[in-house]
Amino acid sequence: MATQGALTLVTPVIPGRHDELDKKLMKIRAAHAAGEFKEFEKIDTLHYARFVLLEGKLSNAQTNLVFSSDYDGGEDEHLAMFAATCGELVDDLYSCCEGYPAVAVRSAASRKSYLKKWSSKEAAFYVGAPGRTLKQIKQECTLRNFIWEYLRTGTWHGKTAKEVHGIVRQHVQKHPEFGWAKEKIKIPVLKWWNFVLVILIAIPLLPVAIPVIAIWLLVLHFFHDKKDKVLGLTPSQLDQTFLENLEEYEDFQNQNQFTQIISMKPGWFRRVTIQAVLLYGKFRIYNEFVHGELMGIPTIHFARWVMLDNKKEVLFFSNFDGSWQQYLGDFIDKSGWGLTAIFSNTENFPASRYLFWGGAYDEEHFLAWSRYYQIPSHVWYCAYPHLSIKNVTTNSIIRSELMRDLNEEQAQTFLNRF
Repeated sequence: MATQGALTLVTPVIPGRHDELDKKLMKIRAAHAAGEFKEFEKIDTLHYARFVLLEGKLSNAQTNLVFSSDYDGGEDEHLAMFAATCGELVDDLYSCCEGYPAVAVRSAASRKSYLKKWSSKEAAFYVGAPGRTLKQIKQECTLRNFIWEYLRTGTWHGKTAKEVHGIVRQHVQKHPEFGWAKEKIKIPVLKWWNFVLVILIAIPLLPVAIPVIAIWLLVLHFFHDKKDKVLGLTPSQLDQTFLENLEEYEDFQNQNQFTQIISMKPGWFRRVTIQAVLLYGKFRIYNEFVHGELMGIPTIHFARWVMLDNKKEVLFFSNFDGSWQQYLGDFIDKSGWGLTAIFSNTENFPASRYLFWGGAYDEEHFLAWSRYYQIPSHVWYCAYPHLSIKNVTTNSIIRSELMRDLNEEQAQTFLNRF
């Protein structure tokens, strides 16, 4: 199966060049909205990309240009393609950043070397459709639409579901442009054997692990939770100009983006706690959340958590279906405990108890906290804005079922997917 990666570049901007870079990014945003910005479309492995300006958020007290991308393949290959294919874009933006190569020595290789220097590794990374390349996602969407049009316009009276399925398969096979559909694909499955292995390793450690975890949670609650400062803002108390700036780049299509950066609460205890939680999340993401749902939430295409500035800041990116309100509402309803376990270690989070309780379940204050620490994305790109993560997953299943011999019940299930 193909792999997806997450690139996060955090690059200091030359003092005094912030306004110039901001104008360049806003010009790109306007061109992209008008359908005139095509640079990212040249990279046929790029699912999502965004540019963000972090102003005074890190200890260097400078503005930092952040570029993030979700892509197919390895990081070196992706950086090389970005540096070569989007060379003019990279030169234009990163010439405002510290240490960028002089004009005389700029090349695909020097650009790649420069960008790689600013790469930050994610602490956890979620892919809603693991193993599905951009090319595959687009091909399977085309196949699904082709079949739907044939079903919609055909005459199927008196035919069984199995017969219809066979006729559809023959019709597709007559078209050479769908020859790729005959290739077998792997649909990701739950890696239950890894859970068994972990359980077998954990059983002899339980007499020690249970008291340690219990003591850790007690220390967390009585020596940290009870002393934490809480923001306490409600949505109505947030700055309206700031909200309008965020909302200006939301709800133009079926998908949305979300960017946050929050400072960690001080001390090693909180850093160890959040890293343990993210490690646990990373294990479950890789082994369990492979069917388009993250802790029961079926709307997230890609998400990542990145620890910056010597683990003093948490940068969070997400690409998701639907509105901001719906997205966070789903998180609260289905995984408020997960949100609390991660973000209760960051500043001003709503009051939490014993790592998993309180916090995000205080919906009014959590939503205000989320908006307060959200930052606007200057440029955001999606390669398939018309597709939900459910569409992507279903289209892969349609392709797989199309080329199999199905019984009547299975064939009816296949037809119900349209």
